[in-house]
Amino acid sequence: MESLHQVHAALCDERGRLLAVAGDGETTTFARSSFKPFQALVVAMTGTLEQFGLGERDLAVMCSSHRGQIEATRQVFHILWQADIDPTQLQCPVPAGRQSPLEHGCSGKHAGMLAVCAKYGWPRSTYLHRQHPVQELILSQVGELLGVPGAEFIAVHDDCGAPTYLLQLHQLAALYGRMATGQHLGLEQITRAMTQQAVLVAGAGSFDTELMHLTQGTLVSKAGAEGVQCLANLETGMGLAIRVLDGAKRAKYATAIHLLHQLGWISPSVRERLAERFVQLGAYLRLEVQGELSLL
Repeated sequence: MESLHQVHAALCDERGRLLAVAGDGETTTFARSSFKPFQALVVAMTGTLEQFGLGERDLAVMCSSHRGQIEATRQVFHILWQADIDPTQLQCPVPAGRQSPLEHGCSGKHAGMLAVCAKYGWPRSTYLHRQHPVQELILSQVGELLGVPGAEFIAVHDDCGAPTYLLQLHQLAALYGRMATGQHLGLEQITRAMTQQAVLVAGAGSFDTELMHLTQGTLVSKAGAEGVQCLANLETGMGLAIRVLDGAKRAKYATAIHLLHQLGWISPSVRERLAERFVQLGAYLRLEVQGELSLL
């Protein structure tokens, strides 16, 4: 064994009840990009999609952590065009070696926030401030899903400048359990957009996109930085959240494949397909996962 990654995981049902854990389900983590579907919820729930003639592809790219590929940046531009927003109003950084904030992996999320501002006539220059109405609305909706006052969440700025929040791992799993129910109109729109337009959520060859393609709309997958990975099973109404303590991307994908197989959420053939890319990293390099989810 050359390297060792320690991982925690939590499994919750649609009511937010903790069903199983590996490690400590109460460990805390910043949600990072796994929070994007719940930031996009404000777009789905305010009529912003209808106001500006936006569709599934727009909603999917709002949940995206893309790599600046043309298909994604064009979709982000479409959101801005429809809402009459100048791309210079995006406050996500211009990635190194790129020319526009449209190419930042979080540009879709930022475009969604700006579209809500355009609908309500809210200030655009301060849309990333936690006290801005769009951020307060996002936090209010998340607090409602978790049954916790939004003001209680600790916030920091993510790498893209938008607020992200400190959650217990089981709270992240509970959010994805809520997503999986199909009983919340806004979240149902988001899950449909993410599964039907999976290539916009991350990109061809990425874990999230490949898993959603291979499972044909039964699983939602969304990665976050620093070892965060969240999944929702739309058939069982359960959410799974994973956190690698050292932030290793390779470890979260291998762990996700291992736990998805344990839970019976993926078939042996899907497991093999994913393992070829995300577990067998080279001719002489392979990741091994030890441990299981323990039922409570």
